[in-house]
Amino acid sequence: MPKVKICGITNAQDALWAANLGADFIGLNFYTQSPRKVSVKHAKELAAQIPPFVTLAGVFVDEPFESLTKIAKSVPLKIAQLHGAETPDYCRQVKALGLQVTKALRLSKALEAADTAPYEQDVDYFLFDTYSTDAQGGTGETFSWDWLGETQGLSKPWFLAGGLNTANVSEAIKKVHPPLVDVCSGVEKSPTRKDYDAMKSFIQTAKAIR
Repeated sequence: MPKVKICGITNAQDALWAANLGADFIGLNFYTQSPRKVSVKHAKELAAQIPPFVTLAGVFVDEPFESLTKIAKSVPLKIAQLHGAETPDYCRQVKALGLQVTKALRLSKALEAADTAPYEQDVDYFLFDTYSTDAQGGTGETFSWDWLGETQGLSKPWFLAGGLNTANVSEAIKKVHPPLVDVCSGVEKSPTRKDYDAMKSFIQTAKAIR
């Protein structure tokens, strides 16, 4: 049974819905070009309303280290999800702040051991998403799950992302057995509002698979 992350939360109602429906992780996006971006002030307000049993992740894309440090001091994040071209050394510095690190890799071809090996010692999770020239994530587009054969050799848990929704999450889990799944656009009405029924269906479907 995989754990579930609901990403791109922008308001308290959606955060509480996700938590009450059984989400294990909630993602807040700090990428300035994302339509789901939240300010530091708003993120602090949201974090104060998220139950402690839900792990709070912050999504960053090539964020200057000083800026990420300031955000991490203001918002009680547990995980920094790094979605850009961050180096292993950058990941190591982020871990030194006391955060867990998720390194996102956007795939345009089959995953190879060489893609993850440089990061193995410096991250806590990997996340595999769809490569797009137009956006860093949240595109609603899938990639070929056949590309994930190399995940069997990973020493770290990993998230499957990229175009997951209520219609395909069951197939995805049965095919590649991800320990964690990440959904964003697949459970929303718009980039700033989630869909309660879609979140409920997604979480229930994912957690029903053994």
